[in-house]
Amino acid sequence: MRKSIFLQLHGAPGAFKGFSMWADTDTDLDFLNYSEVAELIADMIARKDLLPLSLGVFGSWGVGKSSTLRLVANELGKHEQNYLVITFDAWLYQDFDDARAALMSVIASELTKASPPDLAEKAKSLFGRINKLRALSLLLEGGALAMGLPTFGLITRGLEGARDVVAGTSDKEDYEAIKAAAGDAKEKASGLVGSVSEKGPPEEIAAFRSEFGEVLAGLGKTLVVFIDNLDRCLPENAIHTLEAVRLFLFMPSTAFVIGADEDMIRHAVARHFKDPGEKQVTDYLDKLIQIPVRVPRIGVQEVRAYLFLLLTRDVIADEQLRERLRSYLIERLRESWKHGAPFTIDDVLKSVGREGDDTLRQSLEMANRMAPLLAHASRVQGNPRIVKRLLNVVRMRASIAKKRRMPLDEAIIAKLALFERCTDAVATEALHEVISVSPGGKIEFLPAFERGEPVEEGKSKLPEAWQKHLPFVADWVRLEPTLADVDLRPAVYLARETVPVRFVSSATPPQVTHAIDELLRTATLSSRAAANAIAGLSAGQDIMVMEGIVAQLRKNPDWSKTRSDLRGAVLLSRSSPDAAKILSRFIQTVPQHPPWMRTMLKDETWYGS
Repeated sequence: MRKSIFLQLHGAPGAFKGFSMWADTDTDLDFLNYSEVAELIADMIARKDLLPLSLGVFGSWGVGKSSTLRLVANELGKHEQNYLVITFDAWLYQDFDDARAALMSVIASELTKASPPDLAEKAKSLFGRINKLRALSLLLEGGALAMGLPTFGLITRGLEGARDVVAGTSDKEDYEAIKAAAGDAKEKASGLVGSVSEKGPPEEIAAFRSEFGEVLAGLGKTLVVFIDNLDRCLPENAIHTLEAVRLFLFMPSTAFVIGADEDMIRHAVARHFKDPGEKQVTDYLDKLIQIPVRVPRIGVQEVRAYLFLLLTRDVIADEQLRERLRSYLIERLRESWKHGAPFTIDDVLKSVGREGDDTLRQSLEMANRMAPLLAHASRVQGNPRIVKRLLNVVRMRASIAKKRRMPLDEAIIAKLALFERCTDAVATEALHEVISVSPGGKIEFLPAFERGEPVEEGKSKLPEAWQKHLPFVADWVRLEPTLADVDLRPAVYLARETVPVRFVSSATPPQVTHAIDELLRTATLSSRAAANAIAGLSAGQDIMVMEGIVAQLRKNPDWSKTRSDLRGAVLLSRSSPDAAKILSRFIQTVPQHPPWMRTMLKDETWYGS
């Protein structure tokens, strides 16, 4: 009888006290040999001849940018007498303050805390400078309107003058235009405008930079500012944060380390500057970010090590033993260039003195089988966050299966969840349909493939929706455990019951979140905003968006009146056959199609009322 991975990871049933999961947060521990990148960045910051320095840590969603920043901070912490380290989460502040002023305020606050008595007053005066600069933003970038202040004097010339100030090309005429633009807003701006009137913006900026430099020089430390989650901000806020780095804080003895998805920042630049050419976008980023460092793509061995560490957490209770395992795996990854073969399970067991531990060995064997699929599958590509989420989904489903006494062990749930993650919603639904119509819930075509028949030769037996996933399916059918003799109907029920806990989360790629929001409020089928949102999606994201829309559609069973949330789904279906299949299946579940729906869908090729 196959031993349940659920029992392998948690011990005997009597010892079970709940299911274990992994937090979706960045970590101080290096599970993927990112320490090499962190050490490289720390070495550059330590070089005085490179300061001031702006450095970008680039990578896609979930690859480990935030964890890399924390590892850099840990490296600098080994010499804390030389550095003042500040972390600024750009996403946290974007809805509460002007992005530039927020960054400056956080830095001024930390400088004040770190300053000795003879510098404290000068450090505190930075806040006054920031308030004066913030006043311009309140009055000239929509802040006055948002605060309910009078805006009668907010004239075009004033806006042009403000742009010159921000660009560093302002003159006395610009400043006079800004003062005129302030108009009646002076009184309600809590005295901020009055404090600005004594000096022009260029003088205020120069004064801020001067005081800032004096405080830094007095501290005798390198100021290191980590700016994280910039790619989650709205384009305007992302650009304003970058501008603060360039205009106000780029002083000697400073280093700025910015973690972001480069594609999202390029998108923000293009939006902010009204679609400039590719060269202009590149030039802008090159000026703001001197050194780009990209989080390395994870390979099979890194995924193996990551899974080993995740799946053995509950098997190895001793923290010191877990740390020994982590250190061993990181060292082997670093030295992979001089080893003729990758580390084996026996090597890992020997490293922690557990050669005879069958439970630990079976957990490692499961990780071994899954690692190549997770490293190479186009919808995973070794992404650590996706890997962790996949395992969390498995744990949740295994817990539900146990409570409902479903005859499913965690190994089977894991294999089916892997199919769901690495294909798409259409292929997954086809799998569920095959199971539902198969006698006893046993897929009739699986035994031949599990015995070794090449999937390419027998692809005619497979559902049409699987055809574009043949390389993955060929590996998947050979992954243990075999499913040919297993009644999979409980697994289908479990998967459909737990749709909300599949792989959707608040950290969904920003393009997907934006597209879902935009399409759910589409006013007309000719909406330009909806079309742009669809055009901005990357490969595979159309399916994620349609799944998100359908999840929202299910929440409202009232179809008696015309609904705008369906229009966006229709538009998406026109550009994506896979998304159209998802919408078609959902529409078939609507009991009665009212006249307005039939009219809206009458020209869609996938619709049959």
